[in-house]
Amino acid sequence: MNKEPKILVVDDEPQNLELLSAYLEKAGYNNIATASNGIEALRLVDGNPPDLILLDVMMPKMNGFEVCKKLKDDSKTRLIPIVIITALRDVEDKIRALDLGADEFLSKPFNRAELMARVRALLKMKHLNDNLEAAEDVIFTLARTIEARDRYTEGHCERVSDLSITLAKEIGLSENDQKALKNGGILHDIGKIAIDETILNKPGKLTPEEFEKMKSHPVKGAEICKNLKTLTDALPIIRSHHEKCDGSGYPDGLKKDEIPVIARIMAIVDVYDAIITDRPYRKGLPQDTAINILKEESKK
Repeated sequence: MNKEPKILVVDDEPQNLELLSAYLEKAGYNNIATASNGIEALRLVDGNPPDLILLDVMMPKMNGFEVCKKLKDDSKTRLIPIVIITALRDVEDKIRALDLGADEFLSKPFNRAELMARVRALLKMKHLNDNLEAAEDVIFTLARTIEARDRYTEGHCERVSDLSITLAKEIGLSENDQKALKNGGILHDIGKIAIDETILNKPGKLTPEEFEKMKSHPVKGAEICKNLKTLTDALPIIRSHHEKCDGSGYPDGLKKDEIPVIARIMAIVDVYDAIITDRPYRKGLPQDTAINILKEESKK
């Protein structure tokens, strides 16, 4: 059963708070909180985040633009939809609000029907985002559960994620690529959920048949994650982190520039971590040895 959405109304004029609250209640929204200034609004959001904020601009102590910026800069609150409702009418004010991350901008006096239509649309969007976040949480938990089945690889995904981000920053990749590497690092082996544990934990060399099954995990992983738009940028990593520049990798036999840069970074870090970490069939090797092995591989 879906919980009743909570709406926070922020305005320094009591009559405006009463009017907006009455409109919302008449439309069937009864879980309403109010704040008369920006500082009080931030305190309420911190204590119990709402699903939507109706925010005035011209207020004492902290104006609506400042409140909007603080909320949109915080990863914990950036997805809360914000409707700026203000007496300001200049295009520059609207542009400023939208640049700060506001989802809608309405000038007073506003049309009640238009406001309610936007409230409904934004609450629907928030509900969808919440569902996506929940699905994403399930996938990340699944990835960590898979990893925890094997004491030799436990912690591998977190290490790979962290190291790949460090490498990405060193070579100047964008924040989007860094985020993709963060997610891809955690999820790159999620397809192993479809691989039999006797293969995953076999202490010796895999047979050709077993290796063929193991080689299916990048495709299966990409299939698991493909329907989540928030993970779209990580899909090339999940699918292509076992490709090699000479075309001998899998699953698609990509060569050199055919392999996405972020997948190449993940491949390097993945192999590096595998070399220096203990495995069922051998002890981990020194870091210098790992680097020399990677240098030799890069010549192929």
